[in-house]
Amino acid sequence: MGDVLWTPPADVLQRSRIGNYLRWLREHRGLDFADYDELWRWSVTDLDAFWRSIWDHFEVVSHTPPTATLTDAGMPGARWFPGATLNYAQNVLRMPGRADDDPVVIAHGQTRAPVTLTAAELREQVRRVAAGLRRLGVVAGDRVAAYAPNIPETYVLLLATSSLGAIFSSCAPEFGTRSVTDRWQQIEPKVLVAVDGYRYGDKPVDRRGEVAAIRAALPSLEHTVGIAYLDPAGTPPAGALGWDELAAETDEPLTFTPVPFDHPLYVLYSSGTTGLPKPIVHGHGGILLEHLKMLALHHDLGPSDRFFWFTTTGWMMWNFLVSGPAVGATIVLFDGNPGHPDLGALWRLAEETDTTYFGTSAPFLLACRKAGLVPKEIADLSALRGLGSTGAPLPAEGFTWVYETVGDRLQLQSLSGGTDVCTGFVGGVPLLPVHAGEITCRALGARVEARSADGTPVVGELGELVITAPMPSMPVGFWNDPDGSRYREAYFDVYPGVWRHGDWITINSRGGCVITGRSDATLNRGGVRLGTAEFYSVVEGLDEVVDSVVVHLEDDEGGAGELLLFVVLAEGLELDDDLRRKICRELRTSLSPRHVPDEIHQVRAVPRTLSAKKLEVPVKKILTGTPVDNAAAKGALANPESLAAFAAFAQRRTPDATSTTPA
Repeated sequence: MGDVLWTPPADVLQRSRIGNYLRWLREHRGLDFADYDELWRWSVTDLDAFWRSIWDHFEVVSHTPPTATLTDAGMPGARWFPGATLNYAQNVLRMPGRADDDPVVIAHGQTRAPVTLTAAELREQVRRVAAGLRRLGVVAGDRVAAYAPNIPETYVLLLATSSLGAIFSSCAPEFGTRSVTDRWQQIEPKVLVAVDGYRYGDKPVDRRGEVAAIRAALPSLEHTVGIAYLDPAGTPPAGALGWDELAAETDEPLTFTPVPFDHPLYVLYSSGTTGLPKPIVHGHGGILLEHLKMLALHHDLGPSDRFFWFTTTGWMMWNFLVSGPAVGATIVLFDGNPGHPDLGALWRLAEETDTTYFGTSAPFLLACRKAGLVPKEIADLSALRGLGSTGAPLPAEGFTWVYETVGDRLQLQSLSGGTDVCTGFVGGVPLLPVHAGEITCRALGARVEARSADGTPVVGELGELVITAPMPSMPVGFWNDPDGSRYREAYFDVYPGVWRHGDWITINSRGGCVITGRSDATLNRGGVRLGTAEFYSVVEGLDEVVDSVVVHLEDDEGGAGELLLFVVLAEGLELDDDLRRKICRELRTSLSPRHVPDEIHQVRAVPRTLSAKKLEVPVKKILTGTPVDNAAAKGALANPESLAAFAAFAQRRTPDATSTTPA
């Protein structure tokens, strides 16, 4: 699979942070590894030694040392670093290798002029806001909620909250009221910090009405703080403080509350496409260790780097990005429409900010490719040495496009992981070459395997993605799940003691990985499992097709069932038999006759979550008779109105949901 598109430089061991780590293991642990595969195998078999080496190598600041590394390796319930007390914010604000006047936060957006914070300014803002939260009565264990975009204030609030041992939770302000209250009614925040609105491109979006509705729906709130973001001259909502009051001058020193390793740091949420979003609780120590490992050893980030990821505060990639200063990297924040005034906006931002690592999503890269964009012709990207892609599988043609049009010397790292672990467990590493269409490796400390239907590990064939050894950044639990039953059901109900992630993965003999979509959205035709990612790669590669979603409706009798493809076409186009034939021909020749759909229908939009993931499972539920309101939580969707077309389509079909009568 995949041509080699990039090879590590000959001096990679001298120049990279993972090379430095290997030298440290040799000197301090007497360990020598021939290659990455040998290092990875050690990291997932000797969990004690590996994770203690991360703690020691990165010189984690703790208040009391751990009495052990791992006391129970069973899942769920593995207990990491018992006895240790530490604070995530203290370790991030250490900013190794950075002087007080070095810029560590560079923030651009479409609502206000760029903002830069130096290391000293970031610490000073955190000091003031922590004192402000203390004045509001916030103590360890209280929840502080941010309805705010990817701006410095949100980051300062996260660090100030965690410095007190309080628990942070953010929703991006494009989330609707219901979506926000579904999340925050579960955790009952004491303080809400909210913007008045924002600009998306050149369009102002007023959120004062939503903020009022959110406040009314959260009886636990004792204080609201308004950030005058859209209208800097605006006043806070009635009964609320302004951000400047929260961050007022004070002589209180910056202190850090020592908390246990697994003390809650923040609550992230599953996309909540069906039912209430799962409130996933992450701990101080697990997140810190995982992010130190990934950012330094896999992404090779350090004090000379400027690290950007296009994300909102409603996606776990924001939490991943903002750990950058823990390894000394400067973070680049962006708030706004990535397609305004055109798809070149983020590439020009990379030039303007001297970004060295540019993170984005696979759909963004594919959209740039489809638009015929050549980023290196519109921006000087010579500083760029790493490019990250996540959110969906990146097909081989996406890899090729990056090397042809962005730069041939950078390392492209396609990665996959999730909100559940707040990291990527498969990704790239400086020591290994990049193959087109392939995620390079399994991350250190992540024992990822593919399992066949009967539960046996497989190599070189499609299987269920599982993790068979604990990782410190696995959730410390779900909020308000005292007996752990919701947590167990989410990951451990299929293979007891083994984490089932819900993706299809193929792991080849050299450790490279290909993820082919969600396992609960699998297309299973005549006993052959087909991933959805390859489908979309072919269909959306056609000039006429802008977006698509495919679902398989099983036949209760065990037959082939029905494969239904829905396409969004370029403006002004209508689906006709010629285009249907063309799509079928492409699927047959590029993939196989099994991939040819039984029916193709045109829709105006494909339903997507707020983080742009396609909703194959809710579409399938609607098509098999589930009412729209039960199939999907509309507040979690970017475009809830898109579901109506599928509901209407389901109604037009015969009562037998698996009938092959055309609509």
